[in-house]
Amino acid sequence: MYICIVIATLLNIYEVTAVDNNFYEEYEFFPGGNESSHEFWREFYGNKYHYFSRKDRLNLKNEAKKMFYYGYDNYMKYAFPQDELNPIACSGRGPDIENPSNININDVLGNFSLTLVDSLDTLAILGNVTEFKNAVQLVLETVSFDRNSTVQVFETNIRVLGSLLSAHLIINDPEQPFGDLRPVDYDNELLSLAHDLAVRLMTAFENTPNGIPYPRVNLQYGVPKNTLTDTATAGAGSLLLEFGMLSRLIGDPTFENSARRAVREIWKRRHGTTGLLGLAIDVNTGKWTSRLSGVGAGIDSYFEYLLKAHILFGDEEDLHMFTEAMQNVKNFLRRGREHCNSGYGDPPIYVNVDITNGYMLNTWVDSLQAFLPGLLVLSGDIEEAICCHALYYAIWKRYDALPERFNWKLKMPDVRFYPLRPELVESTYLLYQATKNPFYLHVGQEILQSINRHARTHCGYASLHNVLDKSQEDRMESFFLSETCKYLYLLFDVENPVNNKQLSWIFTTEGHLLPVGEISRFKPWEEDFDYEKDEKLNFSLPASRNCSAIPLERTFGLPLRSHYLHQVHELVGAIT
Repeated sequence: MYICIVIATLLNIYEVTAVDNNFYEEYEFFPGGNESSHEFWREFYGNKYHYFSRKDRLNLKNEAKKMFYYGYDNYMKYAFPQDELNPIACSGRGPDIENPSNININDVLGNFSLTLVDSLDTLAILGNVTEFKNAVQLVLETVSFDRNSTVQVFETNIRVLGSLLSAHLIINDPEQPFGDLRPVDYDNELLSLAHDLAVRLMTAFENTPNGIPYPRVNLQYGVPKNTLTDTATAGAGSLLLEFGMLSRLIGDPTFENSARRAVREIWKRRHGTTGLLGLAIDVNTGKWTSRLSGVGAGIDSYFEYLLKAHILFGDEEDLHMFTEAMQNVKNFLRRGREHCNSGYGDPPIYVNVDITNGYMLNTWVDSLQAFLPGLLVLSGDIEEAICCHALYYAIWKRYDALPERFNWKLKMPDVRFYPLRPELVESTYLLYQATKNPFYLHVGQEILQSINRHARTHCGYASLHNVLDKSQEDRMESFFLSETCKYLYLLFDVENPVNNKQLSWIFTTEGHLLPVGEISRFKPWEEDFDYEKDEKLNFSLPASRNCSAIPLERTFGLPLRSHYLHQVHELVGAIT
């Protein structure tokens, strides 16, 4: 699983690589082409992607850093202490008090300096000791959760609670890999702040007959009256990393137990025939409110947290659920040829289906599905990750952005919005860590340049309202700094401690670092717990059969063979 990334790192592959011509000696071609046309595409893709110089990589590392600081500095100048930056108006944004039903804004913004909090561990990864300490001090001086704000439990958990815990753990790391980040006289104040927030979020679990949390809480008064009881599978089932880590830090199992019960309750309701999970569920009845099953928005991080919880906490139950869930996904959602890099047929694609029978319900993919290649990397399924990534990259190539929904049958976006999401960047980063193939550095370069070209404004980076005409929308979401910029920087900063110690950390779904080790495996509430003897502490995760299936020479050519890559680009209309 996770081992694949480490193996690729230990190989110490040369940064500047050249195409091995023997790699292109293939014996099968997809229908509709001929050998001369395949030679053309081999040369076209190979010449473009096979080489990446150290000088270019270092320049892009600097460009990614500048991108972060341009957004961060302008947030601090024009928006702080409000939650987000309006990068066109050069102003701050907080909750929509006049319209409480505006959940697009109010689910995320809670008058708690969201962007500053969400950016803490990015400052650490960048090695900015001074600004990290300054930011921590500002958080301690200005952030309070005693607010009459109604927020979504999931978003507040991953953006705020996760960041506070990550920053606290980085401060207390005895090795201090990013520099001396411990503020003078620090006394676990970030942990206390995280605990206070988690207690407020825990009201979502009160009075729920099935242990599935309500989707929203008021930070002062708990679950609002007449609140919606329909919650996304991802929203209810993706609290375990943050709640579990908090429990282990403070010695109180309540938080982890509540989050874990929600995961199990959702799991118990998988369909009896297909084993699939629905997109949304009713908190009170425990019944699915959507028959759609997929791997994108509304369900994505449920799968992600099953695997990452196993990596972080070592519980075999999480690994069992993940393995079964992904097998069901492949059985009923996957379309296309059987193997990624061989055989005939359409490119592999994961579609949205009816939970009861696996019949396809629509012909679109959404941008959040671009997380899947990264998850497949962590599970050791590198070949499948390569194919899955190629689809979203091809869509990006066509629009210089990734629309929220893309209809692959019509070859047009169904939803044209792009809020600078990180999922494709994250998967690109993880695939580079696993393969060291310069192809992914080129992909990262194109993404960075596209964002600078289309989203940069006078005082920040704006969401794209329409990927067709590149018109902008006046909002810079906090995940742009906490994830998009972070993963771009880490892609090009190969010497970063994060990249040299892959087995030491895991990223949450909001891109926050949590350490894998004694802290995450230790349960203070269990008597006679022996860290050295507990079998759960074996960090050697089972390697997938695909982990060793990629020959070393694949790092010297395209990760996806040229004619298959061309086929994917044709599928989305990037090449005509």
